Amino acid sequence: MFSVSILIPAYNEEKVIGRLLQRLTELRYPRELLEVIVINDCSKDQTGQIAATYASMHPSFIKVINRKNGGNGKAEALNEGLLHAKGEIIGCLDADYFPQTDFLEKTLPHFLDSSVGAVQGRIYVLNDSESWISKIVQLERIGGYRVSQYAREKLGLVPQYAGTTGLIRRDLLMNLGRFDPNILAEDTDLTFRMRLSGYKVKYVNFAESGEEAPAKLSQYWHQRNRWATGHMQCAFKHAWPLLKSKTSLKQKIDGFMILNIYFLPVLVLLSWLLLLALLLLNPLTLLPYWMALVVAVFFFLNGNVAPFLEVIAGAICDRQKKLILYTPLLAIAYIINVFVCSKAFLHLISAKLMGRNINHWHKTTHNGLISGEA
Repeated sequence: MFSVSILIPAYNEEKVIGRLLQRLTELRYPRELLEVIVINDCSKDQTGQIAATYASMHPSFIKVINRKNGGNGKAEALNEGLLHAKGEIIGCLDADYFPQTDFLEKTLPHFLDSSVGAVQGRIYVLNDSESWISKIVQLERIGGYRVSQYAREKLGLVPQYAGTTGLIRRDLLMNLGRFDPNILAEDTDLTFRMRLSGYKVKYVNFAESGEEAPAKLSQYWHQRNRWATGHMQCAFKHAWPLLKSKTSLKQKIDGFMILNIYFLPVLVLLSWLLLLALLLLNPLTLLPYWMALVVAVFFFLNGNVAPFLEVIAGAICDRQKKLILYTPLLAIAYIINVFVCSKAFLHLISAKLMGRNINHWHKTTHNGLISGEA
């Protein structure tokens, strides 16, 4: 059996940290092989006190690290925790997560395969009925994990390490230089650093953990802006090395598409602007390009409808067919992300040109709600 260190970066998480720590005391795994390290990242609320209370009740199991200079992002906090971790396997959990009690039993055996660098579990939404925004996230998670990640696993493509609800070999993580604090999407960055080093991510669909999704538009915007910016950073960093690598052709294609997916909404906005300019200047100029319009419509019907089909397939597989009624919300999310990704792209380019640091971390606020609770 493997020894495991679970790292929990926490900044102002007083409403959820206790729930997670209580759940970790209930994990079905030998206590002598497990340690939990809470990295209190300069919290200004009761996060540190709550974590310290659990540490005092479980002194040989739970540890708390209080950073004196922090609040600069998840990667820095995780790197701090790594300095104190003793386990062969490093687990990462965000403070708002709630894993199954047998999560480790379902994931750790996959490390017996020496080619596996990380194991990723499935994420679902705890507060799906809190708002229409959290419902959108629920739909995205079902499509992204029940269908997309699962398909990548079964087809031998490139499943992604998601930065939480995942486990990584400690030796591999240290050899790769730990988490990169200069990349906002440290999870995507680590996925491709592992892939380029000859290791793969194993996705386990039945090893689940709940999360608290953003429930407000502002929270959703800031979270997706961080994801888009970080993903674009990874594209600039890894796209060319991936294409030059000895990875199989299908993995190169899939990996390249993963890296560049956040650029597609930017192209969509550009096409909207060009179309508007054509209509305003001279509507008749569109007539010679009828074939291009046919191709564009074909792409729209087959490309942009894909997320809807993923969610429908995932809902059917999960026996949650009522969720299909909410799929029109994805159209709203699509429009929002066109502007989110465009803003992130412009911000990234301007920052590079001006030599500015863009790695400011805008954390998502959690309130500890679970759907169905008062």
